[in-house]
Amino acid sequence: MKILVTGSEGYLGSLLAPELLNRGFEVVGLDTGFYKEAALFHRGQTTPLTLDCDLRRLEAKQLSGVDAIVHMAELSNDPIGQLAPEITYEINHRGSLHLAETARRAGVKRFVYMSSCSVYGVSEAELVDEESPVNPQTIYAICKTLVERDVRKMADDNFSPTFLRNATAYGASPRMRFDIVLNNLSGLAWTTREIKMTSDGTPWRPLVHGLDICRAIIETLNAPREAVHNQTFNVGDTNHNYRVREIAEIVAKSFEGCELAFGPPSTDNRSYRVSFAKIRKHLPNFQCAWDARRGAKQLHDLFQRIDMRPEVFQHRSFTRLKQLEYLLRTRQIDDRFFWTE
Repeated sequence: MKILVTGSEGYLGSLLAPELLNRGFEVVGLDTGFYKEAALFHRGQTTPLTLDCDLRRLEAKQLSGVDAIVHMAELSNDPIGQLAPEITYEINHRGSLHLAETARRAGVKRFVYMSSCSVYGVSEAELVDEESPVNPQTIYAICKTLVERDVRKMADDNFSPTFLRNATAYGASPRMRFDIVLNNLSGLAWTTREIKMTSDGTPWRPLVHGLDICRAIIETLNAPREAVHNQTFNVGDTNHNYRVREIAEIVAKSFEGCELAFGPPSTDNRSYRVSFAKIRKHLPNFQCAWDARRGAKQLHDLFQRIDMRPEVFQHRSFTRLKQLEYLLRTRQIDDRFFWTE
């Protein structure tokens, strides 16, 4: 099976592509290259041939022979949505639809879309599941719901989409992100020996390790079509719903000598606990191998091994908003986020 991985040089893509190659898939990457300037570490693994292409300009001829697409190449977090709301819609919604429509015309059979549990936004339910109403609070999350809605309509006998709503990711990756909660707190604990929370940490968040997301993708690709056709799955483990303060406490304990303090209640009201029962039912071989404690220890051991300095933790390459602001400021990309000549 030939797989195109969009965002193959990003945080999750740089984990997924080698995993697919190791399992015997033929893999081609596609990435516009916003974050390839620096790597936190090197895994010594084979990486695929990568098309240097913005997904908005992808043509059907570039998908010749592709059996399935794993699509994760979007602007990936809420601050970027606030920085450039219209471009977020252009890339995350309209760009993703262009990719799906082009794939369908090119005869690509399967389309695995990386959605997010952030679509649930705020919920007072004990647990939300795939049948729960979505309540997105940010442009990033709104775009996820729009892509799910519109790509679902494209499904037919020849085009089979699957939507994976990932919990909040964490864990080590060569193309590291320090702007997601567990990774950020671990970086602070290592470089400053203190975590000063700006909130009381009461909201709930489900977490999932990047390698467990890769496992879910691989199980989806290997599954019989009827098990995943036009289906939505939350990706994670029901036991891995944490209050943000619990995540901070786990990280502080994993980094000896780290001091922890909490602030007042936050104005950010996003809070949700998620059920992950459906994916276990449809994909019985999938289960999470990682939890927050193991993930924090992985990061501690990595930081120790690479002797991570504060300037590395703070480097723009590992924070999505910083890197895009730099590319805009230096006019390497234009106001529509295309590379300039």
